[in-house]
Amino acid sequence: MAAVPGWVEAAVARVVDAWEAAHPGVVDRTAAAAAAAAAGRRARAEVARRLGELLSGGSDAQRTTPLAIVRAATVHPTAVLGALGVAPVVRDRFDEGRFPDDVYGLTPASLAAVDPALGPPALAWGAAKAAAHRARHGERLHRSP
Repeated sequence: MAAVPGWVEAAVARVVDAWEAAHPGVVDRTAAAAAAAAAGRRARAEVARRLGELLSGGSDAQRTTPLAIVRAATVHPTAVLGALGVAPVVRDRFDEGRFPDDVYGLTPASLAAVDPALGPPALAWGAAKAAAHRARHGERLHRSP
């Protein structure tokens, strides 16, 4: 996932910019950028490994989604922001309940939020998985007991 490092770096920069607006001069932006770049590389490696595992199994073995894998990678920019001393952001109740560990509101709503070019492949993956599932289990799903 080539888009992941840029997404991590942009997420850190966006939160740091907001923090710096209220607390000027508190964050060393050079250190923040370097830490975000390193976190982006770690996130990309993790996402690539987990996506490889997901896609290497058949559709019945896939217990998660590419989006869930990318969402889990928010731990990387979160760690950078925490180490920089940036305070958590105010989030709405839904986000707090659904993503309790995402204290900076970084969880993407879709893969297209990570990179617009990922939207069509994400839809294609979902459609292909549904078609494979239906082909394998469709008849059983529609039989009367």
